[in-house]
Amino acid sequence: MKLDSAGLQVLSPAECADLLASTPIGRVVFTDHALPAVQPVNFVLDGRNVVIRTTLGSKLAVAARNAVVAFETDEFDPAARTGWSVTAIGYARAVTDPAETERLARLPGAPWAQDGEDRFGSQFIVVPIQELSGRRISTHP
Repeated sequence: MKLDSAGLQVLSPAECADLLASTPIGRVVFTDHALPAVQPVNFVLDGRNVVIRTTLGSKLAVAARNAVVAFETDEFDPAARTGWSVTAIGYARAVTDPAETERLARLPGAPWAQDGEDRFGSQFIVVPIQELSGRRISTHP
């Protein structure tokens, strides 16, 4: 088991991918008016792509087009003092192809905030994972 300088277990890419797929909520980090912005989103993995469905024209949909973004998800148990965090980095792209949009709409994991998407339309943002890293904290060696 490899540990980082803080004593956290460094996760393998396979472990990171498994953990990333195990939770439906994450945070996307992007740039908004030259400042960092973080937005919680529900997502689904499609191979090595993070797929986010957002409202057409939303701040995220506009800011994330062809931009480097970070995507993070985690799980922690404060009582047991254990947990993990996984970060994926890649260039986000807005899906414009109708056939791809239709295919992505059939993936499991319906959006949680559907009202705005119903009124304004939805947009898929795809982040092909270029870098994947993670750490685990455990009270057990």
